Amino acid sequence: MEKPTVLVVDDDREIARAIGKLLEMEDCKVMKAYNGMEALDIVSTQSIQLIILDIMMPKLDGLSATMKIRQSKNIPIIILSAKTEESDKILGLSMGADDYITKPYSPAELVARVKSQLRRYMQLGAIDGNTNKKQIVIGSLCFDCDAMQVLVDGEPVKLTATELKIVELLMRNAGRVFSAEEIYRRVWEEDGFAVENTVMVHIRHIREKIEINPKEPKYLKVVWGIGYKIEKF
Repeated sequence: MEKPTVLVVDDDREIARAIGKLLEMEDCKVMKAYNGMEALDIVSTQSIQLIILDIMMPKLDGLSATMKIRQSKNIPIIILSAKTEESDKILGLSMGADDYITKPYSPAELVARVKSQLRRYMQLGAIDGNTNKKQIVIGSLCFDCDAMQVLVDGEPVKLTATELKIVELLMRNAGRVFSAEEIYRRVWEEDGFAVENTVMVHIRHIREKIEINPKEPKYLKVVWGIGYKIEKF
C-alpha cells in the first residue's frame, strides 16, 4: 500500500521538522508548509491524505485555511495549537477541523490521532464508488455503503470522513441512542474524556448538511441527557 502523505503546516520550522521526522518514522510521506497560503497551494496541487496545522501563522491563519480547504476537500485536518481554552477547541472544530491537539503535544498521542484519522479517511473519505449494491434508507436519507456517500432526496451531501463515520454509525443503528462518549470511542477509536463538545460540534455540522431545518431536525435527534440518534421511520 502506498504511504499516506501528511502535510505539516507551522511557521515554526523546528516544530514542523520534528513532527515531520516523527511521522516519517511511522511510514508516512511528509510535506511541509510554513503559512496558510503555502498550505492552500500544496493542497490544490498535491494528493494529501491528512493535514496538521497551527492556528497562529503569517499570511493566512490556520482557522481561515481550514475554512478554505473545507470548501472543496474532506481531507482530515488536525489543529495543533498552543491555545488551550475549550472555546478555542470548539472554534477550531466549528471551522471544519476533525481534531484539536494542544501544545506541548505528546508524540505518542499525536501519532495515535494521526493513525486514527488516516484509517478513517482511507476507509471512508477517499473511496470512490459507482455501484449501489448496499444502501441504508431512512425516509429521504440514504447511506450508500459501496460509494460511502450520504444522499438526501437523491442528492449527494458533502461530509468529512469523520462526519460520514458518525452518520454511518447512527444509520446502521437507527433508533438506538448513543452517548457522546460512545460515539467518540467508536468513531475516533480511542477513549475520550469530556468529549461532549467535540461530538456536539460534529453533530451540528451534520445537521446543517442533511436536515431541511437544522433547528427542527427530522432525522438526527438529541435525546436530552443521554445522547444522539437517527430516528427510525
